[in-house]
Amino acid sequence: MATTTTLPTRILGSRTVSAIGLGAMPMSIEGRPDEARSIATIHAALDAGVTLIDTADAYHLLADEVGHNEELIARALDSYEGDASGVLVATKGGHLRPGDGSWTIDGTAEHLIAAAEASRARLGVESIGLYQFHRPDPHVSYADSIGALKHLLDSGVIEMAGISNADPDQIQEANEILGGRLASVQNQFSPAFRTSMRELELCSDLGIAFLPWSPLGGIGKAGDLGSSFVAFQEVADAHGVSPQQVCLAWELALSPVVIPIPGASRPQSIQDSARAAELHLDDDEVQRLSQA
Repeated sequence: MATTTTLPTRILGSRTVSAIGLGAMPMSIEGRPDEARSIATIHAALDAGVTLIDTADAYHLLADEVGHNEELIARALDSYEGDASGVLVATKGGHLRPGDGSWTIDGTAEHLIAAAEASRARLGVESIGLYQFHRPDPHVSYADSIGALKHLLDSGVIEMAGISNADPDQIQEANEILGGRLASVQNQFSPAFRTSMRELELCSDLGIAFLPWSPLGGIGKAGDLGSSFVAFQEVADAHGVSPQQVCLAWELALSPVVIPIPGASRPQSIQDSARAAELHLDDDEVQRLSQA
């Protein structure tokens, strides 16, 4: 049987989850590893105490494999030797990949409702734990898109609703339409991308979970974090840990609603990231990193 570590936790809507989640996107797009390594990575995350896994129906490479990442996660959870009953899988809809490397958007209510039903089937669950509107559609009223989330909530297709790539006005509007039930906001945030600080602060005020995507700078850039932002390397050296751990610990220190979801495609990567949940930075270090 697998031995699972217990990580510090955070509140996400009605659920308690690990303070660090797993972004599973790298396992299904360009440069993805073989399935055996991907499943080993998910199992390593669970062993490390991670109980939040982020995905989307658009995390795939070819046109005919919509939901590749969702199905991969479902297989990994089913084959895990430990207890995966407490794992929250958060998926998204409204963003599409035609299979030619491009991205398109469909925020219509009809699409989101159908996409959620399809995601529910691929994940093999009665109700999706957290379903997030992936990206605003400039051709569709935001209220109509969020109305679809409300329908999915009220009908029991999803347990919690969230939004992604949203600005403060959209956060307020979504929370109002959902009757105060907005559970999460998933925006890009990292040392290199801090323009979502307004959204983070609003989520902190409202008690809504804020999930930074690409919290280490994005695919292909995480390894350069220490050289791009020297302060993170210096603090890492002082603690004897990686600058990636310091980065995630810094984000956690910004607000109790922050739950970073670093991407990983190797067991070692998510194991290192998970340890950030137990790394304590003092106030001076947090301020120094915030100013870096």
